[in-house]
Amino acid sequence: MARTWKLDRWKWRNRPPRTVSTAENGFSKQSDVARLNGTREDLRLVRGQDSVSIRGEVRAGDRSVPGEGGLVVNNPENWLIRELRDPVTQEPLQVSSDGTQLCNARGGVVARMIAGIPRFVSDEHLESFGLQWTTFDVAHDDEDRQTFAAKTGVALELLSGKRILDAGCGGGRYAKVCAEAGGLVTAADHSRAVEKARDLCRELNSVQFVQADLKHLPLQPGGYDLVFSIGVMHHDVNTRQVFDAVAAMVRPGGRYSVWLYRRNQWWQELINSSLRAITTRLPAKCLLPFCHLGAILGGTPIINRTLNKIISFSAHPCYQNRVCDTYDWWAPKYQHHHTAAELKSWFREAGFERIEELPPEKSGSVYQRLWKWNLLPGSGVNVTGIRRTDPVSAAGSGNPKKSPS
Repeated sequence: MARTWKLDRWKWRNRPPRTVSTAENGFSKQSDVARLNGTREDLRLVRGQDSVSIRGEVRAGDRSVPGEGGLVVNNPENWLIRELRDPVTQEPLQVSSDGTQLCNARGGVVARMIAGIPRFVSDEHLESFGLQWTTFDVAHDDEDRQTFAAKTGVALELLSGKRILDAGCGGGRYAKVCAEAGGLVTAADHSRAVEKARDLCRELNSVQFVQADLKHLPLQPGGYDLVFSIGVMHHDVNTRQVFDAVAAMVRPGGRYSVWLYRRNQWWQELINSSLRAITTRLPAKCLLPFCHLGAILGGTPIINRTLNKIISFSAHPCYQNRVCDTYDWWAPKYQHHHTAAELKSWFREAGFERIEELPPEKSGSVYQRLWKWNLLPGSGVNVTGIRRTDPVSAAGSGNPKKSPS
């Protein structure tokens, strides 16, 4: 009996997609493929750039068979595939017949499908992030929602129906937050962390992942209501180039929020640079024990509020987060620190207005003073702005609205 039930459950989970008639909703022909969840007739359909709720009749449809590591081409869960572009020419891409490659109109292979994810790049100098995000489980739903709102200036209840780009998604925590809030999310990362992120969001069809260089995203510029990047750009050889490339993805009137490492006092920068000259050359198996030591210190009272102002280690309440955050500080090849004035100037020069520095997520008078005096290693500069709709208008500033636009 148990074996029969498992077989029936397997058949149900692997049932073919369905096509839905949308005539009663003003559409004159069969819609794109949609999948029923249980016996529900209320469906959520992605049609191009729009997401619409429909009801209708259901009948069996066709399903393309993927090759090894490929994808189901006609499955609406793969809606991102239809939006991907050649990063160089911006021409649309086509899926190969076996579902394992993305090709341009001339048949040239632009990207490969590996484990169902489009891969335009390999890890390269960001290999440590692939290890970091696939090793540690650091997602905490309530904390992640609070952090997202604090570091983007956007209220979660206003994300529904918005097109969102998570530039440097890492393990997918904030992509998950946006998708659960009703956003249609494209999440990009240069590393194989996209695999962990995909697993974290496996129940959410409204978020899709792509492994790509943020300086050469395979996406249509100006196509997103909200673009955010939290703690990522400073790990590239040139932070400004990444900032400008990602800024191009924001539509006129859309919001752009960026969090970068803050530049500390000169003596802290000197200590950090000297130590990182050693730690960035260590293999992971040698560096991780020191990160565990940092995690122990980060959980030790008094030490976690004093010593970590000189040598950076995490004081997060969760041990695994402390190890991950400490590794994130000492392992990456590149780590640039910036000032609020510098980041604001980038926003102005990229055509944004209503530019505002967001306050730190943590409160407390002592913390706020140390933050203002640039005495907190690992703290950030966090700026948000709105892309101008009129290119002639002057850039301005003011309190950011708690919405993507």
